[in-house]
Amino acid sequence: MIAIIDYGMGNLHSVSKAVERLGHEYTFVSDAQELMKAEGAILPGVGAFGDAMKNLWEYGLIEAIRQFAASGKPLLGICLGMQILFDSSTEHGKGEGLGILPGNVDRFHGTYKIPHMGWNKLEFLQDNPIFNGVEEGYVYFVHSYFLQPTDESRAVLLATTDYYQEVPAVVGKNNVYGMQFHPEKSGTVGMKLLENFTSLCQTIRTK
Repeated sequence: MIAIIDYGMGNLHSVSKAVERLGHEYTFVSDAQELMKAEGAILPGVGAFGDAMKNLWEYGLIEAIRQFAASGKPLLGICLGMQILFDSSTEHGKGEGLGILPGNVDRFHGTYKIPHMGWNKLEFLQDNPIFNGVEEGYVYFVHSYFLQPTDESRAVLLATTDYYQEVPAVVGKNNVYGMQFHPEKSGTVGMKLLENFTSLCQTIRTK
C-alpha cells in the first residue's frame, strides 16, 4: 500500500490516477499513525512553501514524515513536496522545511520567464535505481522556486535540467527522493520514474 499524503496542498487526483495506472493500491493519508503503516509514501504539493509547512503542522504530520523517512521506507516528494523536504525556502520570507535533505530553496532571479513552465530534458548525474530503464527524456515543470545547487546540496543531486542555469530536477538520499517536475504529467519518462519508485516500495514489502 502506498500512502499519498493529503494535507490540503497536493494534486491528489493526478498522482493517485498515475499510481492506479501502474497497478498499485494507494490510500490518502492525513493521519500520522496511518502513514507509518504504508510501505511507501508520496508527498505531493502545489502552492506556497510556508502554507505547506503550516498545513503539515496542523495535520500533525511533520514529525511523522521525518520518522517515515528515518524508517527506511521509500518517500517521494513531488514539486512543492520535494522543496519542503529541504532545510528552508526564501518564499515569502525565509521559512523552515522538514530538514530531511540538506539545502535551501530560492526563487529564480532573471529577466527570463518566471515561473519555469514547460518541458525540459533531464541530465542524469548519478546512477540510481530510480533511473532503471529511464532515458534522459523530457519532463514537465511548473515552478518559480528551486533548490540552490550548492556544495551542501550537490551530494543529493541525481538529475538536473537547464533553465538559464542548472536546476535540480531529481534528488535522492538513501530511501528519500524528490522530483521538481510532475512525473504524473510527464508522459512515458515520468511514468517510468514513478514505476521505479513503486518498485522500491514493493521491495520493502518483501523484506
